[in-house]
Formats: sequence, structure tokens, C-alpha cells
Amino acid sequence: MLTGNAHDAADLLQEGLIRLRGAWGRVANKHDPEGYVRKIMARQHISMWRRRRREDLVGELPERRYDDPGLDRAEHDPRLWEALAMLPRRQRAVLVLRYYEDLSDEEIAGTLGISRGTVRSQAARALGKLRADRRPAVASTAGGHHDR
Repeated sequence: MLTGNAHDAADLLQEGLIRLRGAWGRVANKHDPEGYVRKIMARQHISMWRRRRREDLVGELPERRYDDPGLDRAEHDPRLWEALAMLPRRQRAVLVLRYYEDLSDEEIAGTLGISRGTVRSQAARALGKLRADRRPAVASTAGGHHDR
């Protein structure tokens, strides 16, 4: 029902069972694992849908390679590398592996010897820091009110 396709559904179920096996030690009600698998499958499907939604699918492959000038500018912008250098080592590693090496959360977790949840939280924190550093400073006395 989630995928509308028997092959994708089988893949989704298999991934759900694999993930449940990895989390079995944390499962509270081991007599009814079906609910856990359903939740895992629903979350995984949403995650896959979000990734696909960012893709730009085309009917025919382009005859030549596509270069994103924005990506090229960012990659060669020394400010990006300076900002990355200011991050803690683990956060920097997660971002480089995810966005520069294009690894999945699972591959990053295996490479760094951490959990997938840690990969996600480290990426979120790192991106938050990078975004905060890029925003202009907000005036501390908004609206003429002064804190004393």
C-alpha cells in the first residue's frame, strides 16, 4: 500500500526487517514485532520519498554531462572550507562523507563506527552551525527595548 509497487514493497519490507533486527535489543514488546516493522517501513518510505522528491527525473538522459556552477563555486569557495575546519572533527567528517563523497547515512555510520542516529544528529548540528555562521548578526536591541 505504501509503495504501490510489489517490488518496492518487498525492498521496503526487507529493509524494515533488517532495521528491526539491528534494533531488537531496544524493542520493548518482543511478542508483537509487526507494529515496529510497520513504523520502520512507514518512516523509511517517507525518507525515500523525500530523497526522490529532490531528484529531477527526465524522460531522456542528457547527451552531455551536467555541471552545476553553484556547486563548483561553493566547492572552490575558501570560506566553505574554513567554516568546515571550524566544526568538530566528527561533524566535519559526517558532512564531507555525506555531501562530498555522497555516502548514505548507513555507509557513514559504518565508516566512522557510529550509529545512523548519531550520523543524522551530527549532520543536523553541523548544518545548523554552518547556517548560523552564514546569517547576519541580529541587532540585540530590537524595537528600541534595552535589557538592563
